[in-house]
Amino acid sequence: MTRKQHGEMLQPLASFEVAMPRRILFGRGKHRQAAEMILQQGNRVLLVHGADAQRASWLMEALGDADVQAFACKGEPDLAQVEAALETAREFNPQLVVALGGGAALDLGKALAALVPASRPVTDYLEIVGNGLPIQEAPLPFIAIPTTSGTGSEATKNAVIGVPGHRRKVSLRDQRMLANLVIVDPALTDHCPRNVKLASGLDAITQLIEPYISARANPYTDSLCLNALPLALAAIRVLSEREDATARDVMSWASLCSGLALANAGLGAVHGFAGVIGGITGAPHGEICASLLPAVLETNHRAMLETGLDTSRMDHVAKLIASEFKVPDANAFPALASWSAIAGIRSLTELGLAESDFAQVSGEARYSSSMSANPVELSTAQLRYILLRSCQ
Repeated sequence: MTRKQHGEMLQPLASFEVAMPRRILFGRGKHRQAAEMILQQGNRVLLVHGADAQRASWLMEALGDADVQAFACKGEPDLAQVEAALETAREFNPQLVVALGGGAALDLGKALAALVPASRPVTDYLEIVGNGLPIQEAPLPFIAIPTTSGTGSEATKNAVIGVPGHRRKVSLRDQRMLANLVIVDPALTDHCPRNVKLASGLDAITQLIEPYISARANPYTDSLCLNALPLALAAIRVLSEREDATARDVMSWASLCSGLALANAGLGAVHGFAGVIGGITGAPHGEICASLLPAVLETNHRAMLETGLDTSRMDHVAKLIASEFKVPDANAFPALASWSAIAGIRSLTELGLAESDFAQVSGEARYSSSMSANPVELSTAQLRYILLRSCQ
């Protein structure tokens, strides 16, 4: 092949931007460096952890004589919890915020780091239900230490906050909310409860698929998704059956990749639905996503074929899923749905969604920020079909 022929194979690349945390440490044992690196940022530390304070005791002890104010995140953060935590945080006047826990704790910590210096009410900064104003003041330094593998929140620039009065989950978003330091130590996820690892793992898988088929996909996010997705599919099946350190390592890597990917290519219909459904039902975010994923993939694929769009990326996702479940490519999405149900993922009906909610969910999801990156525009009828299939 001549050089000219080689050149003819090249395609122009669209421009894109990469947003990511300032520094990432990954690997077993990396959590042992946390205290030293935290104290390099300051000595007055606001520590946000999960509901079980014992899981944060190792870090409290390692911080020694530092001035630490601990705050427990009990469930996915809502507006009242954020406002209460913010009052405590401002009285303490921290130099930095550290979040140790699952996606809820990381989102709460990220929100507090942004809001402690801010001068306006929280709702002024919230999307959809608030004014969506930009945050003028620079956030405090933020360090994220995840203890679950799923949300990828350690790598994103937004925090999801429930607003029960509006029955919605919305985002507080700012480029400066990206963490100064992320420590991903798979050892911190060992022996995570089965239901949590399954739902969070499938959330990570969703967040590897949606950026890959996203209308805003780019070479950076493609490299993350294509590397991590087949590994994550294999690992989640192992972890659904038994504890396995190697599979835990893989899922921690997949979760990190999913956060980096979604922060730079957006998501799609699964997450367009998830924020609305979560606000209505209060069900766990990861399980909502897992319940929706097969029907969204099936509907997207069919809609893309009907409108003449390129389905090569969707076809590749189907091939990866089919390979893992050892079924023909055409059966990939039904096989994923069947396996998820057998593994214990509940339907949307079991998660609390009623058919009477379909009109509200479809209407609000259609105009969500995540839906804007879906690879094809879906009609109201198609959105309703997804909900119906996911309720079965």
